[in-house]
Amino acid sequence: MQKFDAVLFDCDGVLVDSEAISAAVMRDLLSIRGWEMTQEDCLSLLHGKALKDLAPLIAERTGDVVDEAWMVEFRALRDVQLDRHVRAVPHIHEALIALQSGGLRMACASGADRVKIELQLARTGLAPFFAGRIFSGHEVARNKPWPDVYLAAAEGLGVAPERCAVVEDSVTGVRAGVAAGARVFGYAPLAGAEALRAAGAGRVLNSMAELTQALASPLT
Repeated sequence: MQKFDAVLFDCDGVLVDSEAISAAVMRDLLSIRGWEMTQEDCLSLLHGKALKDLAPLIAERTGDVVDEAWMVEFRALRDVQLDRHVRAVPHIHEALIALQSGGLRMACASGADRVKIELQLARTGLAPFFAGRIFSGHEVARNKPWPDVYLAAAEGLGVAPERCAVVEDSVTGVRAGVAAGARVFGYAPLAGAEALRAAGAGRVLNSMAELTQALASPLT
């Protein structure tokens, strides 16, 4: 019996190598407003988090009210840089082709806004793998770490959550996948294997070249 009927992918850091690009835009925006931090600190601050969840901290450190206008400004600057520089995660094209050939259904279930998701998938040539199967955390009642976006993706594919594998690179995202009842595979370049396992990932990958074999092997 096939272990999974569907694979649900996070977007940023899993399908596309975008985290450092967004962090650089945020770092520069906050620097103008008086909050200086390194690229590494800003990347750690943003990883796996929705902007609205950081609003109180940004307000505390800069005095800014992070309202809709603030978020629109950030997203506009971010999307320009993503359109110029975003790349696919290494080996993800080959992994998606193999999964598609094996008959597995696939969806992208991201905590990001739909404009960002679609821009990045189009820019990296990944959009055809997820046509009509993109789910945004901005379009459900609760974003990650709540399970809503993964539950919506499973329902959209017509697959029970427990028959889904989730691929995530952040602690927040792993928790969302676990809460949905899926089996979660961590991708470790940013969060680190230990943190992803502690959040509930059954297996942690260091390269997307490992994904197809990992999905076919028993979780430990």
